[in-house]
Amino acid sequence: MDTPIVDFVRRYAQQRTTRMHMPGHKGCGPLGCEALDITEIAGADELYEAEGIIARSEANAAQLFGTARTYYSTEGSSQCIRAMLHLALQMQPAGASRPVLLAARNAHKALLYAAALLDFDIRWLWPAPDAAGALCTCPVEPEALACALDGLTAEGRTPFGVYLTSPDYLGFVQDIAGLAAVCHAHGVPLLVDNAHGAYLHFLKEGSRHPIQLGADLCCDSAHKTLPVLTGGAYLHLGPSVQADEAAVRNALALFGSTSPSYLILQSLDAANARLAGDFREKLALCRWRLGMLCRELDAFRPGLALPLTGAHREPLKLTLDAAVLGLSGQQLAQALREQGVECEYADPRYLVLMPSPESSAEDFARLQKALHALCVETSSAAPASDGDAAAFAALAEALQAQPRPAAIREAVLVPQEMVPAAEAVGRICAAPAVSCPPAVPIVVSGEVIPAQALPLFARYGIGRVAVVKD
Repeated sequence: MDTPIVDFVRRYAQQRTTRMHMPGHKGCGPLGCEALDITEIAGADELYEAEGIIARSEANAAQLFGTARTYYSTEGSSQCIRAMLHLALQMQPAGASRPVLLAARNAHKALLYAAALLDFDIRWLWPAPDAAGALCTCPVEPEALACALDGLTAEGRTPFGVYLTSPDYLGFVQDIAGLAAVCHAHGVPLLVDNAHGAYLHFLKEGSRHPIQLGADLCCDSAHKTLPVLTGGAYLHLGPSVQADEAAVRNALALFGSTSPSYLILQSLDAANARLAGDFREKLALCRWRLGMLCRELDAFRPGLALPLTGAHREPLKLTLDAAVLGLSGQQLAQALREQGVECEYADPRYLVLMPSPESSAEDFARLQKALHALCVETSSAAPASDGDAAAFAALAEALQAQPRPAAIREAVLVPQEMVPAAEAVGRICAAPAVSCPPAVPIVVSGEVIPAQALPLFARYGIGRVAVVKD
C-alpha cells in the first residue's frame, strides 16, 4: 500500500528547500523530527479540503477498515466525537423537537463538551442494578435500549442518535450488532466511541469493528492501539450515512485546529502500510503472549485477570482485579511501577494494562516476572473489600430520581466556581466531575450533586468540583 503523505514530506525534506513558511523551526531543532514537520505548502494538500495526498491516504484507510469513508483527525477521538454528533444532528428530520441523544452513562467527558457546544440534551442509559459496579462500564442490553427508545417516542421525542462507548476502559464490549438492529428498527442511527478498539477490525477470526457490526458512525483513537503518534484518530462512516464530502470535512473543521500536525498525518499514513503488511500476524502473536500470561495468572491467583475471551470482552486489554491481591488498583500500579512496568489506568479496584503488537517478548517477560512476584508476596492477603458496586448503585438511584437536569450547555457556559467536594452537595454541577483517566464523569453538567456522589469523589481523588455560581 502506498504512503503518499510520508513520501511527499520526505521528498520535501531531502530537497533542502529554503523554508520561508511556517513553522518557525525551519526544519531544524533539538528533537530531530523537525525536518518532517511542515504546514500546508504547495502539494501538501489540506486536511479539511483534502483532494490530493491526504485524500488518497484516507481512501487507503477506508479500504483497510472496510468503511464507506474514513477521515483523519490529528486531535484525537475528541474531535471525531464532536464531528460525528454534529453530522448526526444534521441528519435529524427537519422540524424535529429539541434534539436529544440517548447515551450510555459511561461516556467520555468529550460527549458532555460536545453537548454544550452543539446544544442538545442527553437521556442516559444506566446499567441494571445488578450490573452496576464500575464507573467505566455500562452494559446495555438490546431489550433495555428498545424500551428506552419506545419511552422517548411516547414523549414525542425521537433521539437523533444512540451513543455507546465500546470497548470501555475495563475491556467490556457492547453487543453492537444487537444494539444496531434495535436502533435501525426505530429509525435511529448508532454512534460508537470505539476509541480503544481500532485494532478490532484486524482480528484473524474476523472483524469485530463497530462499522462491520452495523454502527452508522464511529470514531477510533488510532494512537491507543495502533502504531500511530498520539493524537492520530479516525472518523468512520458506514454506508447508511449519506452526508456529502463537504459536510463531513466541515464538521471536522468546526472542532479542529487550522494547523493540523503533519507529523501525526504522516504517522496515520505510514500506519496504512503497516496494517496492510504483517499487522494481523503481529496482533495474533501479541494475543497469544497475552493469553499465555493470563493462563499463568489464573494458576497463581484465580480471578486476578478478567477474561480476554467472550462476546463482551476485548482481547487486547489485560484488566486486573487488584482486590484479589488485597490491594487497590493504585497500590498494584505502584508495585508494578517499582518493577519497571507502567500501567495505562488504575482506579480503587482495577488496573488496566494495554499491550500492543509493538510490545516485545521482553516486555511480556518483565510483566510476567513482576506479576508472579506480587502473587507470591500477597499469597496470604485477604481480598480487599470493595464498596464500589453499592456506591455506584446508590449514586445511579439518586441521580435518576432527580427532576430533569438543567441544559448541559447552560451549566457549562454560565459563571462557575470551584468548591470543596463536600460543599458541592445540592449545587448544580458545571464542568463534569471527572478524573482523567478514565475521563468518565461521576456527576454530569446540569445535574444537582447528591450526597451519594461523595464516596466516589473520594475514591477517585476528586477534591474540588466546579459548580454553577449562585
